Amino acid sequence: MSSLNLGHGIIAGTAVFFLIASYAILFSAFLPYSGNIALDALAKDTHYKYFVLLIIPTGAYFVIANWVGWQYYRNS
Repeated sequence: MSSLNLGHGIIAGTAVFFLIASYAILFSAFLPYSGNIALDALAKDTHYKYFVLLIIPTGAYFVIANWVGWQYYRNS
């Protein structure tokens, strides 16, 4: 896989995640149910939809922080 295709895939995945997260957190309170089982489950939930969506940036933060800490440890 070329790096250009990988970059396009990352951008597309980020855009899809942003749209789903926007619907789940912001727009689901104002829009009627969509008929999609997964999106309707996110719209009905009041607690775990935030957990599922925020675990990704939180996990990325811990991965980056651990990597930086490991680099400091190795190079000290």
